[in-house]
Amino acid sequence: MRLTNNDLTQTTCLGVFSRRSHIVGFKEAAAWSAVWVMFALAFYVFLNYYGDLIHGIDSHAELHAIKEKYARHLRLHPEDFELSRRIYLDNMSLEFITGYVMEYALSVDNIFVILMIFSSFNVREIYYKKVLFWGILGAIVMRFAFIFLGSTLIQKADWVLYVFGAFLIFTGIRMFLNRNEDEQIEPKNHPVVKFASRYFAVIPRFVGNHFFVRRRHGKLMITPLFLVVLIIEFTDLIFAVDSVPAVFSITKDPYVVYFSNIFAIMGLRSMFFFLTNIMHLFHYLKVGLSVLLLYIGAKMLAHHYLEAIGFETYYSLIVIVSILAVSIVASLLFPAPQKGEQATPVPKPSVKEEGSF
Repeated sequence: MRLTNNDLTQTTCLGVFSRRSHIVGFKEAAAWSAVWVMFALAFYVFLNYYGDLIHGIDSHAELHAIKEKYARHLRLHPEDFELSRRIYLDNMSLEFITGYVMEYALSVDNIFVILMIFSSFNVREIYYKKVLFWGILGAIVMRFAFIFLGSTLIQKADWVLYVFGAFLIFTGIRMFLNRNEDEQIEPKNHPVVKFASRYFAVIPRFVGNHFFVRRRHGKLMITPLFLVVLIIEFTDLIFAVDSVPAVFSITKDPYVVYFSNIFAIMGLRSMFFFLTNIMHLFHYLKVGLSVLLLYIGAKMLAHHYLEAIGFETYYSLIVIVSILAVSIVASLLFPAPQKGEQATPVPKPSVKEEGSF
């Protein structure tokens, strides 16, 4: 079988499911979701043994400097470098896995919105994989800039944490109040569509799985499929305003924040295909996510007090896992009432390929 450049790119990057576009099934998505979780756990083990390599720590003085910068709550042994190193590595790896679990949970809300985008723009299911591939690739780049900018702000002005905390509490309250509302997207009125239509040539219909097409006289035009990629990037930027500050409530180390975000994002595509057919079962999950944001925001507002009393990272991990577990178990024990004979688990987009969006 002959592979195109696009096939090779998608095969070698981000752990794709196959060498060609296809509809990803539940079992395949579940398998890849497990693979990405295993990658995250493997990185947790790496940090637990060699995490000091990230900051190039070779002496007690360097370890103390990093501790004062990112983990003031740690109690290091002043005369035993190896013991202090072990304390630091245990904390670093725990911060990573806690941030990863929290980011992975918050990504669920992102999946709701991505599914709505696909449905609103009549994207064929066979093209989901390609769109998500490029959307996630762009998200990795944007998160890098966003995280290290946030870290710089926190290092220069500690009061930024209070702003982040207040914003997360506001977001949590808003998510709870709007949990039952059915959001809709009007493609032609979306700000990304308006911006692209104003400054670029946009063809008003899909052309297979192409992002760009060249028309008569060599004019290059953007297809609706590329607009969907841009909208997903725009959406991730909005979600990053919530999720990135949330991880800063766990750790101030920008590398730990970045890696926890990236591993969660890398598994987002497989989780999308895994959850689309069972998401309707977890109707209390948005309630759990709103409570999670409230907890994170409150923790950021009280960070000075919590550092003073020695609040440990694993306390946050226990709280986060408990909130998620309660929301999932409650959803299964008290299922949502069905409307009609059978509820539709997810909105299915139109199968039009060449029609307008």
